[in-house]
Amino acid sequence: MNIKSRHHLKGSESKRVIRKIKPLMEDPSALKGVPLEIAETDLKFDLIFIKGKPLLMSFEGQAFFTVRGALELLPHKMLVVVDSGAVKYIVNGADVMCPGIVDADPEIEPGDLVVVIEEKHKKPLAIGKALLSGSDMGGEKGKAVRSLHHVGDEVWNITNE
Repeated sequence: MNIKSRHHLKGSESKRVIRKIKPLMEDPSALKGVPLEIAETDLKFDLIFIKGKPLLMSFEGQAFFTVRGALELLPHKMLVVVDSGAVKYIVNGADVMCPGIVDADPEIEPGDLVVVIEEKHKKPLAIGKALLSGSDMGGEKGKAVRSLHHVGDEVWNITNE
């Protein structure tokens, strides 16, 4: 991954990003008064840094969590829960298949960004784009979520730059 440019977001842009993320979090106070930096990358999305860590991303104009951001900022909405059998595939970058899903936020609509978490410990595994509504996930066959970023990928491995 190459970072093409990195700069602080203007106040109005920061407020727009925070306004989008806050309703998804259990405790939005972690975002109060923090400056945001955006890094344009050669990936499918740009990264948004909070205190030097890539905790958010911007994908197709939508601000959302990275996996590390989901670990630190604790979203409670837009979650897709998978069983333990799906974990090894998802952490290797596979898309999320319907049979591996045990629960999904019913507010999810196709095209929404989602956090994929594992069932037992509720830890984030991946960030993806929903291909189905939350109520339609968990069927017998087919893809439910296209993976964009997962534990162990190049975004996960970024250190403070």
